[in-house]
Amino acid sequence: MRGELMEDLFELLRAQVLEGVADLARRVALRRAVESYVSNKKKVLSKLKHLRALGLEVRRIKEESISRMHELVKEASEAIEENNGKAYVARTSEEARRIVAEIVGEGKLIVKSKSLTCEEILLREYLEEEFKCKVVETDLGEFIVQVRGEKPTHIINPSIHVPREEVARTFSKLAGRELPSDIPTLVAFAREYLRKYYMKADVGISGANVVAAQTGTIFIVENEGNARFSTNAPPVHVCVVGIEKVVPTLSDAFKVIEVLPAYATGVTMAAYVSMITSPSRTADIEKKVVYGAHGPKELHVVFLDNGRSEIARHPVFREALYCLKCGGCLYECPVYRVLDGRFGHNYFGGVGSVWTAYTRGFDKALFAYLCTGCGRCREVCPVRVDVPRLVEELRAELVKMGFKHPKAEQFFKNIALAGNPWGEPRERRELVRGADREVALRLE
Repeated sequence: MRGELMEDLFELLRAQVLEGVADLARRVALRRAVESYVSNKKKVLSKLKHLRALGLEVRRIKEESISRMHELVKEASEAIEENNGKAYVARTSEEARRIVAEIVGEGKLIVKSKSLTCEEILLREYLEEEFKCKVVETDLGEFIVQVRGEKPTHIINPSIHVPREEVARTFSKLAGRELPSDIPTLVAFAREYLRKYYMKADVGISGANVVAAQTGTIFIVENEGNARFSTNAPPVHVCVVGIEKVVPTLSDAFKVIEVLPAYATGVTMAAYVSMITSPSRTADIEKKVVYGAHGPKELHVVFLDNGRSEIARHPVFREALYCLKCGGCLYECPVYRVLDGRFGHNYFGGVGSVWTAYTRGFDKALFAYLCTGCGRCREVCPVRVDVPRLVEELRAELVKMGFKHPKAEQFFKNIALAGNPWGEPRERRELVRGADREVALRLE
């Protein structure tokens, strides 16, 4: 039965690969995006030459932070509570969903900014299906895939697989009128469509790029401005953030923020960096602090573990927690350039296979076998995460757990018994080699 299950899992992976190879429309969209990103990043790094050295400093910050991760989460939680916010630690995805649902309640209108962590725990689907909430994705890429009923295919650019012609068709159906495949026009439509939801929303949900433990300050990096609307306009702001995102000080957090934009989107600095330390407040009347001025009256921060502590304890896999989630490695990955989001789950590429194994299950991480080990990801990573080493270790773990193709096991037996994967008798192989040598000599 185990062998049949393994064969089914690998056949599913094989089908996804074949589907990806045949999907020319997605390949066109991906090629356009890759060309634009690589060109932009090259210009930025030639201008901001210090970022390469700063990236190594950020790695050191991450190494220290992961070594005292729980201590920093406790410090950040205390700082948030001192500033009239609420902090929670969720051990599992189920616990995180339950905490958020208790804060939100039933039948609410929610505006949500892009969040890998929320995608990891399937938060939107849970709130919609179990609590009858209406959750509106406000990031343009997330909005596109939500309307299309698809899953994100990149951690920074969720709709990278959708060419502008398909976006136009999708938005035309939503608008009830024909829209051209002109990108500024499509962006203008999304702006007009989404704005009506911000002021009506009961709750805004976000992730965070980094958290400074000392002050409990949440940093949110974006270019569109939708995260500011989502976290400022509704009366309640809920932030779901992985415990690996916490660093000791504001100074450390700023260094992360300085490195991230160039590698994530090929810009010198993001259009917006929001720093949120408490609910909105004022002391303009007799210097008495009152919470709930123009912005949210409530701030809730949910720190998510969901396998991160286990990763941190592993001598090799802990390096995956240094990843800044810039997504730059995906653009350089030869496999991702063909398969896009099929080379992963909600975390993609080589490093994504480790994240998927611990946050979704090792049976979901078989795409690790697709990695070629070329090392381009390691070379372009701002913090030099050794992804090929991580993937090699993960494959070893998968084999130990029995997650290997049944045919591979037969190949190993054949090599041991006959000296070749096909199980041909050694005598037969010697005859073939001799014949090959004779042919080679005649050709010479």
